[in-house]
Amino acid sequence: MAAQGTVRGMTREELLALPVAVDLDTANKALTIGRSTGYALAKQGDYPVTVLRLGNAYRVVTADLHRLLGVTPELAAGPAEWCVQGASS
Repeated sequence: MAAQGTVRGMTREELLALPVAVDLDTANKALTIGRSTGYALAKQGDYPVTVLRLGNAYRVVTADLHRLLGVTPELAAGPAEWCVQGASS
């Protein structure tokens, strides 16, 4: 179990199971970015991938997350590992 205040990333399997677009909280989790930091980056236009503003909601295209994290369906057959921002493969 993660300690309070820490952000757990997502496994490749979890990333590949995401829908075409996700809310900012899900993208934050995938990138191991805290909620406040993620929303601040999105508001400033500095989020690591393109953020779509739809009314009051932020959305991120899942393919952009996959590309940034280097996650492809071909790699999904490997062992389940945690995808952590900045980790080398």
